[in-house]
Amino acid sequence: MNTITIIGLGAGDLNQLSIGTYRKLKAAEYVIARTDQHPAVTELRAEGMRIESFDSVYVENDEFERVYEEITAKLIAQAEERAITYVVPGHPLVAERTVQLLIEKEREGLVQLEIVGGNSFLDPIFAALRIDPIDGFQLLDGTDMTRDDVQMTQHVLIGQVYDAFVASEVKLSLMEKYAFDHPVTIVTAAGSSLEKLRTVPLFELDRETEIDNLTTIYVPPVVEREGRLKEWTTFREIIAALRAPDGCPWDREQTHESLKRYLIEEAHELFEAIDQEDDEGIIEELGDVLLQVFLHAQIGEDDGYFIMEDILQSIGEKMIRRHPHVFGDRDVENSDEVLKNWQEIKKAEKPQVESLLDGQARHSSSLLTSFNYQKEAAKVGFDWPDIAGAFDKFEEEWQEFKAEVENGTKESQTDELGDVLFTIVNLSRFLKLSPEEAMAHANEKFKRRFSFVEQSVREGRGEFSAYTLDELEGFWQQAKEGETK
Repeated sequence: MNTITIIGLGAGDLNQLSIGTYRKLKAAEYVIARTDQHPAVTELRAEGMRIESFDSVYVENDEFERVYEEITAKLIAQAEERAITYVVPGHPLVAERTVQLLIEKEREGLVQLEIVGGNSFLDPIFAALRIDPIDGFQLLDGTDMTRDDVQMTQHVLIGQVYDAFVASEVKLSLMEKYAFDHPVTIVTAAGSSLEKLRTVPLFELDRETEIDNLTTIYVPPVVEREGRLKEWTTFREIIAALRAPDGCPWDREQTHESLKRYLIEEAHELFEAIDQEDDEGIIEELGDVLLQVFLHAQIGEDDGYFIMEDILQSIGEKMIRRHPHVFGDRDVENSDEVLKNWQEIKKAEKPQVESLLDGQARHSSSLLTSFNYQKEAAKVGFDWPDIAGAFDKFEEEWQEFKAEVENGTKESQTDELGDVLFTIVNLSRFLKLSPEEAMAHANEKFKRRFSFVEQSVREGRGEFSAYTLDELEGFWQQAKEGETK
């Protein structure tokens, strides 16, 4: 097994190379470059050095990862025959995927490497842009980046932007967070005599024609809070400011208990937006629900009990644990099997309880508590075989309630009314309907129709007392008919 010596050519021409690196290159018997597209390669050839390259591999493959894998395989195969000097742009250990793949093979004992340093493109980039990396910077791969990789408060450098296609993909990812006209700087051949900097609005990034393998894109940080509202950390910062000693008095007074009703209200408003298929409304209402989550997290942090990261870890672990068919090796055929696995895993996670109904109560909603109780009882067979039995039970309880209305006490009437409601919840369970959602719909429908009645009264005689019940019922029917047209 012969050694592959990896040498970095720096970010520009031969003047950037150290004397030692230059001498090692000149003494090499067989040199192959990842790409011809580097000024140092051109200069070395002009001095009479024979250098082969892997540029043909780029032409033969559509994906960069396949290019890098093929180059790695060819290098290892060639090293079986002779010692190789492999030259790459910049520093071998900075943004050089083929070197990382070779290192993986070295750990497997398949190749022997010697890595010789070269100047990375970072130092001349920092000098060209006049930025200090201590302020915080990111180095991203333009061929494999997403919006979630970007931190808007830092200096962002994006390498591997070889052509207009990669530049277009980078632009689209950035525009999911940054303003369309956010300034970006295209840096070419930093540190060399050909160094060039061009600053353009983000939306024009892929319209630039002078983009090549020596191009790096620089995205300056967004300092103003209003300019980075699409970043999670900004919203967390806003909530922390609201709860700070000099923040909002109302927000500072809130507790987990005082916020409970708001979460329920916001959830119902979200349901309404979904029912109306109002995308803008859904965005707004989801934001209101998210506000409640962040407020509870901030209260937990202020009180010293937990932080947002604890919440994320908890739900992340649960999702991975309860989806072994996605994150593990279990196979499922359909959603029924998914639900079955979920319940089995959930049961194994929970401590053993004396009753199946323990932990199923929802103090904010008697309807949901009833639904949960019946659902748990049904899992062990305590259920009607079909919905017909549930309807019969409803009729039985309805007759008992009517009897108590005629002859019973308030206490007995309340008891029988509860039984009627309980059987209605059971019917909703058989039909896979949400009783909570159904009740919310009924309330909203009543509000809508009664508002029409109120408007009709105002536009007519002005007072409810001026109308008979039949006349008011007429307005109600008009409202109902208007909804069905």
